[in-house]
Amino acid sequence: MVRRVVVALLGPVVWSPPGVEPTQWRTALAEDVVDLFATLAEVESALAVTPADRWLADAVRWPDTPVYEVPEPTVTAALAALDGYDQAAVVAADAPDLPGLVLGKLLRPLTSRPVAVAPVEGGPGLLGVASRLPVPGWLPALDLDVAGPADLRRAAPAPADVAVTPGWHRLRGPADLAALDPAVEGWEATRALLSGHRT
Repeated sequence: MVRRVVVALLGPVVWSPPGVEPTQWRTALAEDVVDLFATLAEVESALAVTPADRWLADAVRWPDTPVYEVPEPTVTAALAALDGYDQAAVVAADAPDLPGLVLGKLLRPLTSRPVAVAPVEGGPGLLGVASRLPVPGWLPALDLDVAGPADLRRAAPAPADVAVTPGWHRLRGPADLAALDPAVEGWEATRALLSGHRT
């Protein structure tokens, strides 16, 4: 049985909607992503945070969700902290309405490829990176806010070693709010914050 884990990377959030307190916003985003992960079948979930942000992980985690403290909020650091898994995906925690299907598609190529990436719709950046474990030595240090599929393909021994899966949007600026789909189930914490601060 292949042991898989999806890790929410609780990195810095540099923007919040007008009138929404940044810490509340960051907590709501993380809570919705954690709640989504808890519904996934045949995959475990975990959180990765820097020691300074341990409070956030403790605020949103489910009782049995492991928390990995990492020296920096990067994909590489999160993957390096894992132990006992065969495959892992590290996903940005600012995509509260992310469908579980997108995560499934991110992990699926690992049966035949060492690495897979999901881009941010409309770019720049990545939604997440999945890798077989142990991590391939060629996987570069990645910043989800700026890296793209081409960065990984350049680093790989062969471009085909990196699968590019369907992307999704992240909430990093005012224009991204328009991409939220009210019909998608979930993301209650983010939805509640936004509904309470609309004029």
